[in-house]
Amino acid sequence: MRSKPVLKYLLLPSIFLLIICFLVLKYIPLTKTGFIEQWLKSYPRQNLSITAQDSFYQKLSDAAIERSKHTVRYVPDYVIISYPMGDVPSSTGVCTDEIIRAYRTLGIDLQVEVHEDMKKHFVQYPKIWGRLRPDSNIDHRRVPNLMTFFKRNGIALPITKKAEDYSPGDIVSWDLGGGLTHIGIVVNERGKEGKRFKIMHNIGNGPKLDDRLFAWKIIGHFRYNGRKINN
Repeated sequence: MRSKPVLKYLLLPSIFLLIICFLVLKYIPLTKTGFIEQWLKSYPRQNLSITAQDSFYQKLSDAAIERSKHTVRYVPDYVIISYPMGDVPSSTGVCTDEIIRAYRTLGIDLQVEVHEDMKKHFVQYPKIWGRLRPDSNIDHRRVPNLMTFFKRNGIALPITKKAEDYSPGDIVSWDLGGGLTHIGIVVNERGKEGKRFKIMHNIGNGPKLDDRLFAWKIIGHFRYNGRKINN
């Protein structure tokens, strides 16, 4: 008759330990290098059909080209900003800020879209910074978060080394090494040799148009026009 209480007390610590392990695995921060490794393992491998671009992507390309005319100092500081449509000072920013500003030209506020998606699906986003809840001041300004958002809500296209697979308006992310990630927009302007489209990005010298699509290891290739298709 006493075996049931004994079994109960033996099971309780085990159940508690399982809960702790689940929470640790769910929320433990990843290293930046660990994120990239995990990301590439889960990136779609199927041969997705690359559909023709619509006018939205040409407009996004135009907005990205226009961003290259601005003088911006590379300042990666955490800044408290308003919500929605919050932005760091227009004379400062990082690579993600140029993506955000280009999309806002077309009426899409990635600050809001990323924040709302993270509120509903926080566990789906990278655990790099040790946070337990979304932060509308910074989340959309982090490359891994934008990559996750575009993968979840847009089209994650195949990663190839063929220039013809990348079209104006596509979003591309790179691994710079050492856990550093980067992001830019493919634009409708070709390099001197005419082999591939340029990208608009800010890697430290403000928004520039460069023929550097394959300068670094590509780890993300997306298309997003504001219409969520994978949620």
